[in-house]
Amino acid sequence: MKRVVITGMGGVTALGDSWDVIEARLKSGLNAVRRMPEWDYFESLHTRLACPLPGFTTPAHYPRKKTRSMGPVSMYSVRASELALADAGLADDDTIKDGRMGVAYGSSSGSVQPIRAFGTMLETGSMSDVTSNSYVQMMPHTTAVNVSLFWDLKGRIIPTSCACASGSQAIGYAYEAIQSGKQTLMLAGGAEELSGPAVAVFDTLYATSTRNDEPHLTPRPFDAARDGLVVGEGAATLVLEEYEHAVARGARIHAEIVGFGCNSDGAHMTQPTAETMALAMRLALDDAQLPPEAIAYVNAHGTSTDRGDIAESHATAQTFGARMPISSLKSYVGHTLGACGALEAWWTIEMMKRNWYAPTLNLENVDPACAPLDYIVGTGREIDAEYVMSNNFAFGGINTSLIFRRVR
Repeated sequence: MKRVVITGMGGVTALGDSWDVIEARLKSGLNAVRRMPEWDYFESLHTRLACPLPGFTTPAHYPRKKTRSMGPVSMYSVRASELALADAGLADDDTIKDGRMGVAYGSSSGSVQPIRAFGTMLETGSMSDVTSNSYVQMMPHTTAVNVSLFWDLKGRIIPTSCACASGSQAIGYAYEAIQSGKQTLMLAGGAEELSGPAVAVFDTLYATSTRNDEPHLTPRPFDAARDGLVVGEGAATLVLEEYEHAVARGARIHAEIVGFGCNSDGAHMTQPTAETMALAMRLALDDAQLPPEAIAYVNAHGTSTDRGDIAESHATAQTFGARMPISSLKSYVGHTLGACGALEAWWTIEMMKRNWYAPTLNLENVDPACAPLDYIVGTGREIDAEYVMSNNFAFGGINTSLIFRRVR
């Protein structure tokens, strides 16, 4: 089996696009949640809260020939991938176009505007807003193929449109593609664009926060007073590379992927199962050939929903016991859905490199129904970690767990 390392990381997030800016925002203890007055138009929507990207615009150097097939979610994916390739020193390397680099990428869905155009067609019979690019902007694999086409990549394409596990599953499947020798390099990540319909999905489940007049106090993962999630948007991309190839070209290595676990609950569409969530973690540990004691920190999925936080905490405690340090990055940028697995993997690796782990914002009183764990609060925690884990759990009972090793 080949060793797989991460040589590039990049993204577009509500806290910023560079780690120095993001880390400063994390340490400030302020989230990116804001009230969305434009959603007052949706009369039955309970929440008015979200974490939008601040002022994203299409880069001027992107040719129209390549952007016309992109909605916002694909645009975010391409920009995140551009930043990751630059970080890896591969932005101007034509060898990535010879088939050695593939793409594993996902989002919960494609862009919303073309879906609206087809809806208008069905409702009124008018095709005035339907174009030749409408379908490719809304199709489930729009992020993966647009990333591939933008750089003329000819390796395998692995679309992972599986809601909240899209980004983490993409990283895991990319890792397996390189580990098995099928690819030398992979761009892996996830993205999501913010929209009223995306929020309505959770609103109809009474899973959104309605602290509409105090956005700084929500979301509150694992807290007894949590009242639901806040939806965000963004994208993150990792460059995965076969270890010997990375060494041969003198690449900087951020971390090594050593374990991936993935399974499904097989029980309920939206209600998680702690036992199978714990099994996904054990599958990752088995893949890495590590005992639970080797993991020094767990990045939680931590959505701030009632059942989700309880089930995840018990799964984590079943696997590691009460000693495990854990925090949720969704307390800063909300639930970025298809992007969260990749975004949180990126940030977890950056924190591992610097021995500092962000606390969970607004966690004041741990819900007694949550399992006992070492919940990181306050100003964060200094931890010198060799191995860290990042977990994500999605609708349909899809569970993912990734383990990263520090490269010193």
